[in-house]
Amino acid sequence: MLKRFIVFVYGLGCYGLFLATFLYAIGFVANVFVPRSIDSPGDGDLVASVAVDLALLTLFALQHSGMARQGFKRWLTRVVPEPAERSTYVLASSVALIALFAFWRPLGGAVWTVQNPVLVATLYGLCIFGWLLVLASTFLINHFDLFGLRQVWLYLVGAEYRPIGFRTPGPYRLVRHPLYVGWLFAFWSTPTMTVTHLLFAIVTTLYILFAIRLEERDLVATLGDAYRNYRERVPMLIPFLSPSRDQSPPYHRMPRTDERQPGSSASGYRGL
Repeated sequence: MLKRFIVFVYGLGCYGLFLATFLYAIGFVANVFVPRSIDSPGDGDLVASVAVDLALLTLFALQHSGMARQGFKRWLTRVVPEPAERSTYVLASSVALIALFAFWRPLGGAVWTVQNPVLVATLYGLCIFGWLLVLASTFLINHFDLFGLRQVWLYLVGAEYRPIGFRTPGPYRLVRHPLYVGWLFAFWSTPTMTVTHLLFAIVTTLYILFAIRLEERDLVATLGDAYRNYRERVPMLIPFLSPSRDQSPPYHRMPRTDERQPGSSASGYRGL
């Protein structure tokens, strides 16, 4: 019972760190309520600053996608209890983001500056919409399973964990990845686009497009025709766009017997 309690407390701690990191990320990207944001004045050597920023983004991408692969998950559950696997992923993601916030080097310089009050309000509104869409998408998927709380709670009470199955609620009927649509709105909708912010937005957009390919490969491998049929009906990121124009490359590997269903959503919420 003590082990179960420790795992539960560990999951709560990982989730608490995620919440703090998520709230800080909003302020970091939107330039509000935090001492040092993405668009702070430039400091230091330009080339060195770009190299550091790219290294931080690469670190996050490697962690986020690498730890989401089934092979890494199987290895990780040899080190930590299986119910704590998702919480450990959440912890590592939060640490990678904290490192990005701490060591990010602003570059300065404005790419565009919008001064019209209506347009400024519109851009801030789209940014808020993006963050809300990200949050709402996690709850449509099952927020507590996504961030590991369901797993550690079931372990605490001695209940069996059961994957919540494949379904496509709400915005998942319009696009396959509404959570990532939310990120794109949040990262690109700003009345003042600095060189730093543009670098961040471009690299994260490229990473999202790459990560979706990895994610959909896993979804096809585990869900088979259910996901293939869904992918043929629903576009990736842009509503009403013909799905045939944004297909991921076909992937036909048969699922391993020890691979779980990736979760409830079409967005593969167990990670990129």
